[in-house]
Amino acid sequence: MASIVEAVEWGRTGRAGAARERLTTLWEEIGPTGDPFHRCTLAHYLADLQDDPADELRWDLRALEAADTLTDERAQRYHASLAVAAFRPSLQLNLAEDYRKLGRPDRASEHLALARESLPTLGDDAYGQMIRDAVERLGATLALDSTPVGQEVPDRA
Repeated sequence: MASIVEAVEWGRTGRAGAARERLTTLWEEIGPTGDPFHRCTLAHYLADLQDDPADELRWDLRALEAADTLTDERAQRYHASLAVAAFRPSLQLNLAEDYRKLGRPDRASEHLALARESLPTLGDDAYGQMIRDAVERLGATLALDSTPVGQEVPDRA
């Protein structure tokens, strides 16, 4: 995890290429059947470093696949407060955004609905609010994208 966290920090400080390269190397070391916590975390952050939305989708799908095999017990060995169910809103939100970018509003809406369903698993904290706000923003974006040309979108105020 220390190597993953270090690479993620590189990406956050403007060294996206180095971060992407390091995380890709770590993925190859961990392998597709390695520790699911490492795979989920790594794929989740590596998705954000992709230039191509199709590549971003592939990494986000890998993160979700790893989360499907991850247990709370394993996640809590990293940090006692972690619950795998609380990963789902962010993972589903990312998939919804990926599909939106790829021009697949049907799939985007499906994953956004799954993100909404899992929102109650989030804590009442800054992270939970950030994800809730992002779900609402993407929902509004998808609604705007599906509005026929010339038709007004109702005011949400």
